[in-house]
Parts: sequence; C-alpha cells; structure tokens
Amino acid sequence: MLKEERQKMIIKEINLHNKVLSTDLSLLLKVSDDTIRRDLKELVDSGKILKVHGGAVSPSFVSTFTTQTDVYAAEEKKRIVQKALKLIKNNSVIVTEGGTTMLELARMIPDHIKATFFTISPQVAITLSEHSNLDVVTIGGKLVKNANLHIGSAVINRLAELRADICFLGANAFSVKDGLTDVDWEVVQVKKALIRCAKKVVVMTISEKLDTVQRLNICGIDKVDYLITELPVNSDILKPYQNTNLVLL
Repeated sequence: MLKEERQKMIIKEINLHNKVLSTDLSLLLKVSDDTIRRDLKELVDSGKILKVHGGAVSPSFVSTFTTQTDVYAAEEKKRIVQKALKLIKNNSVIVTEGGTTMLELARMIPDHIKATFFTISPQVAITLSEHSNLDVVTIGGKLVKNANLHIGSAVINRLAELRADICFLGANAFSVKDGLTDVDWEVVQVKKALIRCAKKVVVMTISEKLDTVQRLNICGIDKVDYLITELPVNSDILKPYQNTNLVLL
C-alpha cells in the first residue's frame, strides 16, 4: 500500500472514531509500528491530526471555540440532532457527554425549551449556556485534554446522585453483538456512570460507526433505549437493529 493511500485511511479512521490507537492502526493496515509512527508524525506536521499518548485524535474533536476546523460528517450529524430534539421535553433533566454531535445538539436546542442539563464537557456546557431557558451544570473533575471531558471518581460519584430523564451519548463504535465500546478506560468508566443515572439512554451516531467494535465495553445493546442515525429507520443498514428492543429514530 502506498504511503498516500495509507495516510488517507488513517485520517478516515481518526475522523470516524475521533481517537485511534497506534497499535490498532498497525494491525488494521498490516504495517509496522515504526511505519505508523512516521505516518502520524507527517500528518501531525501537516496539521491534519493531533498526536496524543498512544495514538491520535481529530482536530475537530478537541478544537477550541476560536479554532476553525472541519467536522467530519457535519450534515449527517445535524440530521441526527433534528431527530434527537424530539425527545427533549420541557422540564426534563438531561445528562450528556461531549463530542461534535453533542456540540451540535447544544447549538440546535430551540430557545423555548426549558430543561436542566448536566454535562461532563466544558465545551457543551458553554454552548448550552447560550440558551436563556436552560439551566446548565458542569460536572467537574480531571480534564482529559484529548477529548475535553471531565473524568475521575469525583465525576462518577456526582453522577451517582442524579436521576436524569435522558442520557445523550455519542458513539466511538456500536454493534448489536458488542453494544457501545470505546478505547479510553477512564472515559469508559464515566460513560457507564452516565448510563446508570438516566431513565432512558440515547445513542446518537453516524451510520459509519455501526457494526464496529473498540477494545473496551461500555454497555450492551440492552442498556440502550434509542438509536439515532442519519438514516431512515427502514434502511437496510439498520435491519440488524430492528430485531432488538431499540427504538430507532
């Protein structure tokens, strides 16, 4: 495989899953760790990705509010959010994580909605605060700089005190067999706590992430109530999910 083709695949994997590990890229592309290390360095030097410990992330996943970055599948994420908004009722208590889909949700909430949001993402909290009818609570802890999420025991303990109506989650990977999976151990523990504190769990993901699996389990598909993608619910891609207890939107 040519270097240019290999690097295009690396960028696609990073855009799709937000964060990837060097060891996983080496296995996927069937090349040495040194080759992946050189590829990542070239992509970092060109500004296409950001290097983090053990792998790389998409710039749009960790960008500040003043940084202009292209969000992967931006139009698809907007369609997902339009569907998700139907689940938000007045006076709801809602918990969220972070990520580009959650930021889009925070931007698109209608101004007439009155609700309380608890979030582990500083970016999402600031974006939500622009809506005058929303009460916004940031659950603070150690900040994961390559994901802009608060993690740790303080966050998990605080979430244990909540009884939210809905939990909105993005997905690194989601499948019928393995459910919701991710790559970061500490982030996984906080996402488990988010799920435990909510009556209903909503997974919002572009369809490209369906039928994919990462190393660490967050929850089985039986713990998820709604699956929202950009696709119509009768899409062939969603057929395996139609035979579960999920509500598809």
